[in-house]
Amino acid sequence: MNRVLKFFSTGQEAPLIEDQSRVNALYKKHRWRVMVAITLGYGIAYTCRLALSVVKKPLIDDGIFSAQELGLISSAIFYTYAFGKLTNGFLADHANLKRFLTLGVLVSALINIAMGWSQLLWVWVVLWALNGWFQGIGAPSAMVTMAHWFSNNERGRRYGIFSIGHPIGEGLTYVGLAGLVTLFGWRAGFLGPGLACVIDALLIYYLMRDRPRTLGLPPVADWRNDHGAPVAASGEKAPSVWSLQKSILKMPSIWVLALASCMMYVTRYAVVNWGILYLQEAKGYSLVEAGTLLGVNTVAGIAGSLAYGYVSDKLFHARRPPVTLISGILEIIALSIIFLTPFANATLLSIAFLLYGFSISGLLVSLGGLFATDIAPKKAAGAAMGFIGVFSYLGAATQDLISGYFIDKGTTIVNGVRHYDFSTVIIFWVGASVLSLILATSLWNAKVRD
Repeated sequence: MNRVLKFFSTGQEAPLIEDQSRVNALYKKHRWRVMVAITLGYGIAYTCRLALSVVKKPLIDDGIFSAQELGLISSAIFYTYAFGKLTNGFLADHANLKRFLTLGVLVSALINIAMGWSQLLWVWVVLWALNGWFQGIGAPSAMVTMAHWFSNNERGRRYGIFSIGHPIGEGLTYVGLAGLVTLFGWRAGFLGPGLACVIDALLIYYLMRDRPRTLGLPPVADWRNDHGAPVAASGEKAPSVWSLQKSILKMPSIWVLALASCMMYVTRYAVVNWGILYLQEAKGYSLVEAGTLLGVNTVAGIAGSLAYGYVSDKLFHARRPPVTLISGILEIIALSIIFLTPFANATLLSIAFLLYGFSISGLLVSLGGLFATDIAPKKAAGAAMGFIGVFSYLGAATQDLISGYFIDKGTTIVNGVRHYDFSTVIIFWVGASVLSLILATSLWNAKVRD
């Protein structure tokens, strides 16, 4: 066990390189590499988390699982992802980021490959729960990477770039996996992303780097002369990483942010996990058509992630709440069009999903990680991300259980044909977004820390 812990622990700090030109060259080289690793690598790995959302209707239609059983399976990944993200967030602050992130992606890939070889409910619940734990390594590792390689006044833009990994993964899932499942059956929905993520793990291991100090580089705040509020008074001994991690639990702003993210994730994963079924049953679209509409949402998400980071950094001087407010209002407008219009107009729904993808990605950048990193000590970035994550994915998991119950309750069978009533669950989904916006706006004057 000691050998395992040593293998995954961050490396020793190397002597500082004195040649400034070499420092500049190494920072530029490795910052590019780690951004590609955490953005593209995380985006591809995302497909191993979303496969189940594409195959729900085939599984229901074939009588393998009911909507309520699928809700149970879906919730399993979120509960373990929530606590895995919390635990792995604390571990990421101490871990070798290159090895830690590679491990998470590789094991998740192998679990996806193993899916589909049994139709026992408990097997699916266990496998999907394990998948959640190892998927929970990804975001904290990426967050710690950004905290160590990018400084305060540029982190919004970098986090915006990283966050396009979410819509990339969703787009590959909704469009690519929908095509695979249509052609080869539901098992292909797991095998495809599993094989892709084995290659992805190798890519991450090649590109990823540990902290700058392990390479003999100075802290990024020193290199860029970009410091926030110090975590210790002048002359005082710098607190340990563990003490900084514990201090997060005493910050009211972190608790409010966690609750806001929790409510945002209720709606986010309602669309991710039940959106295709909703479009098929309530609007009458085929699997490929429904996947394409949600694919439109992911394309807009790329623009939303980049726009949020740039606007909050450049126009609002790294202040997140104003842009979060704008994003939240746009999201609620889009949800109202998607769920409350009584007819299936492809053009109108496409516009609504464009607006939704743009706005939810902005909220994901802010509430899902960036804002927490701003207001928490940078050496405890993984813990802050993990703390926000446990609330976020408890919300997502509880959403799946509640949504599955309401959808099952609203399902009737007439002449052998299933009919769905989504009216009750829609109130739950949209209401969560409204509450999230109220909570996030209350953090208008939160301060950034070093």
